[in-house]
Amino acid sequence: MRVQRPTSSFAVCIRDGGEEDLEQRKLYQVVPDREAIREGYLRVIDESGEDYLYPSELFVTVKLPAAIARRLMLAPGEVATTGRASKLRLRPSRV
Repeated sequence: MRVQRPTSSFAVCIRDGGEEDLEQRKLYQVVPDREAIREGYLRVIDESGEDYLYPSELFVTVKLPAAIARRLMLAPGEVATTGRASKLRLRPSRV
């Protein structure tokens, strides 16, 4: 079994701080910015789809397995390739 290295490129918003482009209890991608961290901020991709600085006290960083982090960082509609075929079984919908 392959061990996956955790990554901390995501954070959960614990308070929106009155910001329109943040939602409590939502996971946000963190963009590395050492200077911002030194100043007490996190750079996250918010609801506008752009990265902005927010006070770090609005977030709790989370460590995710690398495979999950990679899948979350895919562009919407982009498909992850694993190098092996996956089987998709569809169930008929009940009306």
